[in-house]
Amino acid sequence: MPTIKVQKIHPAAQLPRYAHTGLYGDLAADLYSVSTWKLEPGETVAIPTGLILEFPPTHGALVEDRSGLALRGLTTLAGVIDPGYRGEVRVVVTNLSQLPQTLTAGDRIAQLRIVERIEATFEEVEAVDETPRNAGGFGSTGA
Repeated sequence: MPTIKVQKIHPAAQLPRYAHTGLYGDLAADLYSVSTWKLEPGETVAIPTGLILEFPPTHGALVEDRSGLALRGLTTLAGVIDPGYRGEVRVVVTNLSQLPQTLTAGDRIAQLRIVERIEATFEEVEAVDETPRNAGGFGSTGA
């Protein structure tokens, strides 16, 4: 289990935390807003968390939607935090709904999924092996 060092740079900042832990615990920890935002339909903003995270070189994180906010039309974008990033974590949120949406200070605005960093080697080849799915394309496994 990696240890992630966290620096608070805003007095209202809250450390990421899992709502459920243990054997059947959550895959991701909640991230919290330090300020209030009103998002108009179609608007995208970078909401500050007031946190700087220090990952070990073996790990990073993905910032992902919270299902309750997604049902309201709020989705996260640009959600990769590399191990070497040391700036404030901001959550890029877009309002896809037809109505203004408000997020207040202290709201859970996203989930932080810790991932192991794997660096691949990319090798150019003349052709790749065929599979039963082959070139079915995006969405070929169904809606």
